[in-house]
Amino acid sequence: MADSTPTIYDVAERAGVSIATVSRALNSLDSVRPATRDKVLRAMDELDFVPNAVARGLSIGKHGILGLVFTRVVGENNGLAVEEASLLYTDIVIRGAETRAAEKGYSLLLSSFDESHPSGMSALLSLTGTVDGLVVMDRVLGDEDVAYLARRIPVVLLAGRGDSPAAITVRVDNEQAMDSLADHLVSLHAVTRVGFVTGAMESPDALARAKGFQRSVQDRGAIIADVDFLEADWTSAGGEAVMRARLGREESLPQVFACANDQMAVGVIFALQESGRRVPEDILVTGFDDITLTRYFNPPLTTIRQSGGLLGAVAVDALVATIDGDADVQRTIVLPTQLVVRASCGCASDPEEPLRQLHVDNHQRVSA
Repeated sequence: MADSTPTIYDVAERAGVSIATVSRALNSLDSVRPATRDKVLRAMDELDFVPNAVARGLSIGKHGILGLVFTRVVGENNGLAVEEASLLYTDIVIRGAETRAAEKGYSLLLSSFDESHPSGMSALLSLTGTVDGLVVMDRVLGDEDVAYLARRIPVVLLAGRGDSPAAITVRVDNEQAMDSLADHLVSLHAVTRVGFVTGAMESPDALARAKGFQRSVQDRGAIIADVDFLEADWTSAGGEAVMRARLGREESLPQVFACANDQMAVGVIFALQESGRRVPEDILVTGFDDITLTRYFNPPLTTIRQSGGLLGAVAVDALVATIDGDADVQRTIVLPTQLVVRASCGCASDPEEPLRQLHVDNHQRVSA
């Protein structure tokens, strides 16, 4: 037994104190006198005792773990859809959240749920015994489920209308974003007929972007015909599919299709080009998110820049503040966006072209 791993009981015996005192000393609580803490730390050194982080967390009611829950896309090409949805925008959000969680001293536990989530609530409830709080991404839970979950554990919603009485919401300014895009298209490019490709309409972001864009273009005298309002599923494959279906109709196309995210815009452009239509010469296309790949697409994509990494980081900040009992945390945190103009909207001058050319020149010099 001499080679067995020392326990908190061994430390307490060596230091001549109770187990509760050792626990308080490990957590640096003020109730332990400095001299007592020194005895405990000295006993730990003599025994080569390594504290159990989980046990420490349980003693103060914390696990040191945050959960992040996102939607898993399913469909006929399930593997491809999941990979696309996870490795692009969702992955950027996760990386931002994971980095900030580590800075705050937390680990991040990821969990994904089917879009239909028939058993999503029971699975989420099982997480409440493992994590200190949850960041819940778009389309995971309905309003009633959010309220039920938030009675058990702190919850931060990523996306949403911002009117949840139960949870904090972190989102981008969809309304301002779509207004700036509508103004650019109508005022600068003089479009009068526009189309819109939305994600799943149960998504708060999809609703906000669709309604905001419709209202903004109509306020400026342009129209969106019903035939040009297309609903996809946020993926490139979904954008391609709905555009192919639209191309099969007799009605003429609008002058532009604005898309609620970049991934769908990529699929829309692919379908248009496959049909022989040129972007932007024959029709304009825009996106939303500014994922890295779209600036290198042909043509480079005009889009709305939002920082997924910042969204993830701010969500973690708000969640940790709530866990720590900070009463000053905002209930709704709205992050700004920026219109990024590139070639796909028909602008002759692409402000990022010099940067791409510099990259090409540098690569050629290195190769030489």
